[in-house]
Amino acid sequence: MEKFSSKFFICILFAALLLQYSPARSQELFEDEDEYNYDENSDRGPSHWGNIKPEWRTCKTGRMQSPIDLNKKRLQLAKLGPLNLNYNPSNATLKKNIYEIELLFLDPTSSLTINGTRYILQNLHWHIPSEHTINGRRLDLEVHLVHVHQTPTTNLTAVIGILFKTGSRTDPLLVLLEEDLKALSGLSVGANRSVGVFDPSVINIERDLYYRYMGSLTTPPCTENVTWTILKRVRKVRGDQIKLLQNAVADDSNGNARPIQPTNNRKVQLNKEYN
Repeated sequence: MEKFSSKFFICILFAALLLQYSPARSQELFEDEDEYNYDENSDRGPSHWGNIKPEWRTCKTGRMQSPIDLNKKRLQLAKLGPLNLNYNPSNATLKKNIYEIELLFLDPTSSLTINGTRYILQNLHWHIPSEHTINGRRLDLEVHLVHVHQTPTTNLTAVIGILFKTGSRTDPLLVLLEEDLKALSGLSVGANRSVGVFDPSVINIERDLYYRYMGSLTTPPCTENVTWTILKRVRKVRGDQIKLLQNAVADDSNGNARPIQPTNNRKVQLNKEYN
């Protein structure tokens, strides 16, 4: 009986560790959404995020906050190399949060490797309008692909951002999710909808032309030391596709984009492989 109890305890401990450090914990990035908003006239708006909770103080005191303006006058050309992506199909679930729609990847099958560190693709979500700006110009949509490197002692994040402007071209990712987004529009906050096996390689990420800088999460707790990769090419998306995302999300405000944060002399690089 003692041997059985010991084995049982070890199994429980191992399962707990897996749960604690599993990529499925993407909700850590978006928990407590009901405690903040994007209304600058509210005491829970972006300029007050750092005052709402002690653990969110970095939103106010941090010196490496995101998003930033990607201004050509501040760019440093760098030979960073092509993005090291390994994207493969995974079971996925579409989730309705208060301020954004999130696609959760349930299997650790896709990754981004930066400087030898492998980050697992955890989720993607959309911001309307874009959070990052280009030379002071805000675009219509931004998608974030969130990757994490988690161990018992480390918790690192790397995000790929893709910017969109309204045009006549359809975004293939939103085409694939159209029916699921329509289904979510009538459901309550926290609703999930399985999309089955989803292949993130359909996003067709360009690997050579991108911006790179160190920043933060753009939602509370605004954790810093996030490695940001923003694709340089601005893509097109139809206006009705953006409307589809707006209809699906629970919030009916004017958007979910955090205001631009000071660059504070940070290094903002442009990969120059093909420049």
